[in-house]
Amino acid sequence: VCPATNTGKALSPAAILVNERVELNKIFSDFAAGKESPRPLLDFALNEEAAWACTTCNACVEICPVGNEQMLHIIDVRRERVLTAAEFPTGLKNAFNHMERSGNPWGIAAEERMVWAKGLPFPVPTLEQKSDPEVLYWVGCAAAFDPRAQKIARSMAELLHAAGLDWAVIGKSEKCTGDTARRAGNEYLFAQMAEENIAVLNEVKPTTIVTHCPHCFHTISNEYPQFGGNFAVKHHTQFIEELIRDGKIKVGGDGAGAATYHDPCYLGRHNGVFDAPRQLIQSAGARITEPNRNRNNSFCCGAGGGQFWKDEEKGNERVGTNRYRELKQTGAKTIATGCPFCMRMITEETAKEEEGSAPDVLDVAEIVARSLRR
Repeated sequence: VCPATNTGKALSPAAILVNERVELNKIFSDFAAGKESPRPLLDFALNEEAAWACTTCNACVEICPVGNEQMLHIIDVRRERVLTAAEFPTGLKNAFNHMERSGNPWGIAAEERMVWAKGLPFPVPTLEQKSDPEVLYWVGCAAAFDPRAQKIARSMAELLHAAGLDWAVIGKSEKCTGDTARRAGNEYLFAQMAEENIAVLNEVKPTTIVTHCPHCFHTISNEYPQFGGNFAVKHHTQFIEELIRDGKIKVGGDGAGAATYHDPCYLGRHNGVFDAPRQLIQSAGARITEPNRNRNNSFCCGAGGGQFWKDEEKGNERVGTNRYRELKQTGAKTIATGCPFCMRMITEETAKEEEGSAPDVLDVAEIVARSLRR
């Protein structure tokens, strides 16, 4: 099930557990007495290349019959390499530096955070204009700075505006949640960013935080409570589904035609959100054709765990190539997803196809917005 293993990388989650068991058998008496292991995991459980090949997709944890969490062991190794040894991939060094200096891994100035909203036929309120919105739309770094993901934010703004909600975005002062830092082992940077964001959110006290990024969703809802940030957070697919159910927006039409849905790891396997995206696609008039690996068994796009910011380890093929091939085999004209990073990885694969031969890649919000009845 491991994306790295399936694409010929050095990582094998099963081998990690076997190697740990062998080592424990050797030092069992000392271990039982509470003594520290004389050797670090890199000496016997996995090598450095394997440690950086993990996408933190959680598939190994999900499938383990006895509840082992080898993914967390890998993140522990990464923390040692980042915080103690200061030896980690160059791409991550750049991402960390950008997060420290600019508040986002892209390294783009905060003044550019609202570029995505330019040209919309209605104003997008920020906290400067509306300090206590009922709904706070957390745009995230990808939709702020990635040209393709900006279209997701525009679709979300259109839906929020059409619903007539009391909503706003943070604006230029929004910063990265720190997801990349934590997944890649920079716990210090993550804690710093989390505390800064929590201070802002505690001051706003929104009734609901909505985000289209599963990584932001996971981090704010599941990890910020450790730092005193307890918020009601919904992924945009869950929130849009509620808007339709409550009659605040109406959709219909032929939607995206035949569509297949790619389950993002941090939305599906990590957080159990499977039905809302599919129901929205169907509400927009599309027929869903599932890939062989779907829902809990979905195959990673290859972006998670900080992989988006570094070169992929050598193997038989890219993780994204493997996943795209399966999605294309469904024959659907549209590949739908609910994550800007999954979208980026999949569109990198469609760009390799002959013009006109690849399926469209759309976020669920874009599909709904196209079918919006005005």
